[in-house]
Amino acid sequence: MSDLLTYAYAVVRNAEGLREAAAPLRGVADTPVSLVTDSGDDQLGLVVSHVPGQDFQEDALKQHLEDLEWLEAVARAHHGVIEVLGEHTTVLPLRLATVYLDENRAREVLEAGRTMFAERLAQLSEQVEWGVKIYVESSAVPAAPTVPAADLTPGRAYLRNRRQQQNVRDTVYQAAQKAAERMETAGRKHASDRVRHRAQQGLLADAAGAVGENVVNDAYLVPLKRCEAFLADVTHAADGLDGVRVEATGPWAPYSFAMPLGESGGAEGAPP
Repeated sequence: MSDLLTYAYAVVRNAEGLREAAAPLRGVADTPVSLVTDSGDDQLGLVVSHVPGQDFQEDALKQHLEDLEWLEAVARAHHGVIEVLGEHTTVLPLRLATVYLDENRAREVLEAGRTMFAERLAQLSEQVEWGVKIYVESSAVPAAPTVPAADLTPGRAYLRNRRQQQNVRDTVYQAAQKAAERMETAGRKHASDRVRHRAQQGLLADAAGAVGENVVNDAYLVPLKRCEAFLADVTHAADGLDGVRVEATGPWAPYSFAMPLGESGGAEGAPP
């Protein structure tokens, strides 16, 4: 297996039926998925598959991470494995493209982090992640009227119209701030934790098919029993606010709240 590396998807609590659920799965590079267990505690497991070294060695991986098509395929496979596992047990997702030289090295890392992983899995039990984004859609707001003025020079008229347009834009951003405050109130009421991600821009926003400008990009950790109430509140955060849209996605495994394996011999990418 010198030309293969061990790709790790998640640390899991080794529940009944988990091996059977993992057995038919195909992961990254269409390779079969298996479970590596901690020799000192078989209640913990690391879900892995074997991937071609020529694609996941450090130099090759850096190039691949610039290839959006390749990255999307890996992310879909990575998420697909975690999604199935999450139906059977508590999952601690690892960052995209976390790789090890072999299963022995993966097991060593699992055993070294035994206490930390067990504690984190206990904290994440019976909770899911919801992504909540706020978009500014300035095109949805009527543009400021352009009124010609006979007593103004063309230059002064232009500057006045620009100020009017800026005022409209400022109004939309103020509305977005109000929506964000409502969303945070819902989070404090229903969620266990929150992570604020960088707003999506450029290629990342294009790949997500975003409409409008993303100004808030948050992830919330929500107990299963609070999900319905949480969504009812956050999806109404933009009610009555022109030019502002709230988008909630999920439920997901708790990617934003997981602790990635800090393996110096591996490679880590961005979470999907």
